[in-house]
Amino acid sequence: MHEYSIVQALLNQCEEHVEENKATKVTKVVIKVGVLSGVEAQLLQTAFDTFKEATICDGAELIINVQKLKLECKECGDIYEEDEIRYFCQKCESLRVKVIDGEDMYLMSLEME
Repeated sequence: MHEYSIVQALLNQCEEHVEENKATKVTKVVIKVGVLSGVEAQLLQTAFDTFKEATICDGAELIINVQKLKLECKECGDIYEEDEIRYFCQKCESLRVKVIDGEDMYLMSLEME
């Protein structure tokens, strides 16, 4: 389960931001997880809840915003979002589409004290 290593990297990132901002703890962590990122949101939440104890994020709330798959059609230029992984234009049904968003995971914001 690679969510554990992802959470460890996320906690390390939080510690760096706390040090840079001379804060004492993190109260909220907001992340964006793309549907194509390969990260399972529920497993990530469980891993965060497990590993945050005795860290700078002990007691912090994790908010996971799931980013839909955002595509651009190379034929008609339509830009649209999909809940499911589909690689064809919903407008003209072309298979020539480009993924614009939904492949990555980002730390969006932290609330610190």
